[in-house]
Amino acid sequence: MTDPIELSASAFTTLSILLAARNSVHTWWTGIVGCVLFAVTFFQVALYADVTLQGFFLVTSVLGWWHWQRGQGGASKPISRTTRREWTVAVLMSVAVTGGYGWLLGRLTDAYAPFLDSAVLALSVVAQIFLLRRRLENWPVWVVVNTLSVPLYASRGLWLTSLLYAAYWINAWYGWWTWRRLYRAQSRAAESAPGGMSTAMASVPAGPLA
Repeated sequence: MTDPIELSASAFTTLSILLAARNSVHTWWTGIVGCVLFAVTFFQVALYADVTLQGFFLVTSVLGWWHWQRGQGGASKPISRTTRREWTVAVLMSVAVTGGYGWLLGRLTDAYAPFLDSAVLALSVVAQIFLLRRRLENWPVWVVVNTLSVPLYASRGLWLTSLLYAAYWINAWYGWWTWRRLYRAQSRAAESAPGGMSTAMASVPAGPLA
């Protein structure tokens, strides 16, 4: 029988992810509820890096909720691309966190698959920061996260969570496709609008927010 907390966590997180793919600001409050419930679920099966990750998601979801609505001088924040410097920092951080936190969990706790669990944590942090900043490239990072998460959660008997992460993998591809269309529409509108690129981008809606 599926644990009711895991079931509720999966329901809220699924709703949050679907809303994110639609570029909706409501992704954030639904995600907050899912984070709290998943933290309890992962603690029960000794996936401690994932518990830590839910705490990070909780904080960034609050920030994201504000940032998406008021992060562009009072206007909704448009979709943008990740810079080379941001990618460099993201890769270095992911490697350091995966190695360092994985080693600590393996030495100090009874954590299961500490390095794989830590890789999910590190890459999820990168993807969440990119999502908070409305970077288009959050979606390919989520594809990698979900690819790692499916076998990890299945190996701990979290079958519903594993199945949902397989669905999230598909949704990440859909989100990537949707956001690329929105970004191209923004770019075309900005190029044709008077007053320059930056002024035009600030006035172009980032997509469906409701």
